[in-house]
Amino acid sequence: MNFPQELVERLARTGIVAGFSINQVEHAVPLAKALLAGGIEVIELTLRTPQGMDAVRAISSGVPEMIIGVGTILSPDQAHEVKAAGADFGVAPGLNPRVIQAAKEAGLPFAPGIATPSDLEAAIELGCRFVKFFPADSLGGIPYLRSMGAPYKHLDLGYFPLGGVNAGNMKDYLAEPNVPTVGGSWIVQNDLVTQEDWAGITARATEVTKALK
Repeated sequence: MNFPQELVERLARTGIVAGFSINQVEHAVPLAKALLAGGIEVIELTLRTPQGMDAVRAISSGVPEMIIGVGTILSPDQAHEVKAAGADFGVAPGLNPRVIQAAKEAGLPFAPGIATPSDLEAAIELGCRFVKFFPADSLGGIPYLRSMGAPYKHLDLGYFPLGGVNAGNMKDYLAEPNVPTVGGSWIVQNDLVTQEDWAGITARATEVTKALK
């Protein structure tokens, strides 16, 4: 399923998606609430830990106002499962046609990961118009994104850069007309989560959202 324009616009309103993994399910809801209190309304909760899917369910039921993106969706079954768990959208580090098809079947807006023009053409062929540009900084950042995207500019594609995006370059990425939002893994510090310092998380989120305004 392609990203509905309304969802892309909601992502663009905040401009930043806080990415993180969960090691203890009981941390999921207070973490989401702490981010929301700091003005971050969209998350990418990755399935890199066994607790990931339960954390999606917890946030979906406990913090319904949060827009829940789920990352590291690597199998068709996961696409169906995250939709059932309450995810609003899904993303992956790469492009797997079987996962894209499963997301369509599940009604899950999905952004596959792309790194090359060939990846991008495969995504377009499969009906995707909003893609994850990953790993953004390692690939060459904004200059590379501009060069790669130039031949496809007339198709009005949207890019979601992740990987090496930080407080110092997030505004530069967001200044690109085809980048409605960026992914930030630096906002949620693991030690703050371990210490259950939710005020510290809110402070970091507030710092980012204020900078974007």
